[in-house]
Order: sequence, then C-alpha cells, then structure tokens
Amino acid sequence: MKVVKALDEQNVEQEHTEQEQVTDKKSGYVHIKKFHFILILFFLVLLSTGITTFALSFGEEKVITVGTERAEFEKLYAAYDTLKSGYFEELDQKKLINGAIDGMVKALDDPYTDYMSVEEAENFHSSINSSFQGIGAEIQEKDGHITIVSPIKGSPAEKAGLKPNDIIMSVDGKSLQGMTSTEAVTIIRGKKGTKVELTIQRPGTDAPVKVPIIRDDIPIETVYGEMVGDGIAKVQITSFSTNTSKDLTAKLNELQKEGMKGLVLDLRQNPGGLLDEAISISSMFVPKGKLILKVEDRNGKTEEYPSQNDGDPDFPLVILIDKGSASASEILAGAVSESAGVKLVGETSFGKGTVQTAKDFPDKSNIKFTTAKWLTPNGNWIHKKGIKPDFEVPLPEYASLPIINLDKELKLSSSSTEVETAQKMLKAIGFDPGREDGFFDEKTQGAVSSFQTANNLPADGVLKGDSTFKLMEKLREMIETNDTQLQKAIEVLKEEMK
Repeated sequence: MKVVKALDEQNVEQEHTEQEQVTDKKSGYVHIKKFHFILILFFLVLLSTGITTFALSFGEEKVITVGTERAEFEKLYAAYDTLKSGYFEELDQKKLINGAIDGMVKALDDPYTDYMSVEEAENFHSSINSSFQGIGAEIQEKDGHITIVSPIKGSPAEKAGLKPNDIIMSVDGKSLQGMTSTEAVTIIRGKKGTKVELTIQRPGTDAPVKVPIIRDDIPIETVYGEMVGDGIAKVQITSFSTNTSKDLTAKLNELQKEGMKGLVLDLRQNPGGLLDEAISISSMFVPKGKLILKVEDRNGKTEEYPSQNDGDPDFPLVILIDKGSASASEILAGAVSESAGVKLVGETSFGKGTVQTAKDFPDKSNIKFTTAKWLTPNGNWIHKKGIKPDFEVPLPEYASLPIINLDKELKLSSSSTEVETAQKMLKAIGFDPGREDGFFDEKTQGAVSSFQTANNLPADGVLKGDSTFKLMEKLREMIETNDTQLQKAIEVLKEEMK
C-alpha cells in the first residue's frame, strides 16, 4: 500500500509541476528534485527487501520451528529443533519421527499397543491374512519380557516343546529385554529352513535353556476336527483368522454327516485374533438376541453385541480352555457360558479383556492400539483375571516339564536339573530310570539305551541332539494320548447328551 501511495503522490506532483512550469521556472527545479527523491526512496526499499531475502535464504542455516496452535507439542518441537541444530552428527529425520511415535506408544505401558515399522506392519498383516514363515508362536510383552501366549498347532515352536508363559530371554544371543512384541517378532521370524536359537526361561525352573528351532511355513489353518467315538466330535480352533468361521461351519457340516451328536470345542492355547470372527462363531451357539459381549469405551459408553444367528445347534456343546486361551477365545468362552449355559472344562484362561484396532499410515507403517475394554454378557471384565472353568482339570504333571537343551550331553555320572527332567520324561513314556533326583546312574543309562533302541536311534546311552528331540516328541504324544482335560470334557458332554 505504501508503494501505491508513493506512486499516486508522484502523479500528483507531476501534474503540479506541469502547471507551475508555465508561470515560474524556479519552482520547476524544486518539484523535479522531490520526484527524484521519492524514486530513490522507492529504490532503497526494494534493495533493502532483496538483501533481507538473500540473507535469509543463503546466510547461516537457521532451524525453522513449525508453527502450531496445539501448545502440548511445543516441547516436542523444541526438542526436535535442539537436536537438529546442535547434535554432532547429521540426523535421520525419518528415524527421529518414528522414534518419537514409538516413545509415545511405549509410555502407555500397554503390551497390546504397538507402533510398527513398515516391515513389522507387513508381518502383522500376514499373521492374520495368509501363511508366513517363522517358528509359529503367539507372543506378547509382559513386565519387560517377551512371553509366549501359545504355540500354533503343528508349528516348529510346538514341536520344540515351547509352552504358554515361557519367557524368551534372547534370540541367537541377542537379548529381547525391553523390546515390544512386534520388534521381537521381526527378529524371531525368518526364511523357511533357517535355524534360530531361543534362550527360554520357564517359570518354576532354575536356569534358562537354549532351544534351537528350524523355521518353517506357518499356514493359517485354524480349524481341525475329528470324531472321537460315541457320536462325539472334537474340533480345535487354533486362532481367529479371516476365514475361521467359514472353515468351522464347513467342518461341523462334515462331522454331522459322520454322525456327530455332541461337540467338544477346544480353545486351548488359542491366543485369539479377529473380533468379528469371535462374534460370528459365538453366534453359532448363542440364541439369537442374547448377548455375546459388551464393549466399553473410555467414556464409559457401552455397546452391546447380540447373537447374529439362531445360535441353537442340534447338539450339546462343551468348551475346553486353558491358560493359553486369550482374547477372542475368552470372548467365545464367556459368551457361550453366560448366554447359552455351556460348560467350560480345563484351566483358568489367560485374561485379556481389551480390544485393539490397527491404523496404517501412508508409508505403510502401522499403529495398533487399545480402543476399549470388552465385558462378558453379565458385565464381567476378565482382564488379568481370566475365565474360570466350571470343571477345573489339570493336565498330568509331566505335561509341564521344561525343555531340555538339545546341544547338552547328558551321560553317565552327569548331575543336573536337566537330567532330572529327562528321568521324569523317560518314566512318563514307559522307560523307568529308577530315580528322578537328577543323577545319571547306570540304570538311567540303561533306560536311555532301551528308549533309543525302541526308536531306531544309536543305543549309546547318551542323551543329546536327536535322542533328546525324540524323547520330547514322545512325551508330547503321551500328553495327547492321556489328555485328562479332554477326557473330562467328554464325560461332561455325555451327561449333556442323555
């Protein structure tokens, strides 16, 4: 506006000059000088502006603080500006921003809320929607440790003897202390056929053991079923993935054609999965209109989820749960128990009563965060408490024996807790060593030799490598054969079928 005004004044002065020059030559000199003065001033203003712009553009680098009306971010911007201008090395801006987001998430102290890098986000999506390669175990961060929720059925993790609540101390010698579950997954997973060594600490044992595992394809097959006699079928759901409800429907139709009159639904060591799938499956067994769960947001507002289908099957049902049954498994167990009167057998479940959602960022990174808590139909919040079964039944004591390090040589005159574990395993599968005190004597050596001969292994009386692996494999088969929880579920179901 000042420039425009100066130009207007210049035009006025020119008009006055032309009029006054006709009558007075001296006055013309004065008016011409004023006009030049104004031009000079105008030129100086432009020059000054140009120099200022040049100085800002090419002078000493300045940190530009992004303006924001949100006062809570002022400290964050100040910290960023301080590091960018003063840190002794060049900074990776992307890394700083990702670190800031990760720090915010960790400050929530919620093991179910994670910030995921692009690679971690890809792993997260693949674990729900398709097959992946790894060891096949659901994990979570708990009290600063990476803990196994449950191994996937038939996975390398299950075959290696990993169990719920095992703590993964390190992977190939790298400590997992303080890592999030998504960070740990990135390290544990790998290409099929590659070896990874986990250091495992099992609650109740003295020392951690190293467990070598060969990674493999982990297909997301979540429904397994078979007839177990007397018109009873057993169906196991290992997780709640994209097609689980569809696969369960197909399996139940197949078993009904084989004469199914009662069903044991096995949710043991099922770490959960998709909420929609849990609701769909619950609706198969809960009468229409009755509640499956309630979801409560942070303001206390509650949304109820009733059964979507008729939920009145032609056969009685019993549910198996254990300490590895979590999240969506607990939603299903709670729904059928409180809204359909279905009996639960096994052990108290894991206790995860929160709901998460995932949001992808434009660069394909991801944040998974807790949005609400869920309640059973009767309004119970089972978080960190779990669901207690109607019939509490433990597995045999040998089912909770720790893993034996495959690389460790157990032989005559050895003495250790691992020898004690091996003696208990041998006795459980029918090769009594005569003692269970951890001392490897001649009778223990004889039991090992007999076991090796029966399983076509070199009968040298030494437990190591293949012999140790086969011993743990046979124990797992024994646990499946003498499944006290399943036996009780069948007993309860037969009463329901009368």
